[in-house]
Amino acid sequence: MDSEVSGPAVIEVRTYRAREGQRERLMALMRELAFPVHRALGIRVLGPFPSLDDPVGLVWLRAYPTAASRETLSRAFYESQEWTTELEGQLMPLIDRYSAVLVEDRDGMWQRWPGQV
Repeated sequence: MDSEVSGPAVIEVRTYRAREGQRERLMALMRELAFPVHRALGIRVLGPFPSLDDPVGLVWLRAYPTAASRETLSRAFYESQEWTTELEGQLMPLIDRYSAVLVEDRDGMWQRWPGQV
């Protein structure tokens, strides 16, 4: 991919607060069900990482090859049969609130993403 034409990859730093007592279940469902769907679409994920400061907090990363691809790939995930028929109903009730910060991958993490060939 020519980064001068398409731009750098972008990474969402996603912070979640699980409902009380649900963090471990939420993280397991993310790893087992949601992350494989992301990867199949070409979205790279890393985590989830439980917070050491907050017993219900967790962080995970979601990366896209370019800023332009983010909208298309996100839509593909949230409109997928897996999300609409299974994942949304299982994951969303476990989440109290969430936020995301979008950062530019200026250091080329996309090419060195753990677990990618």
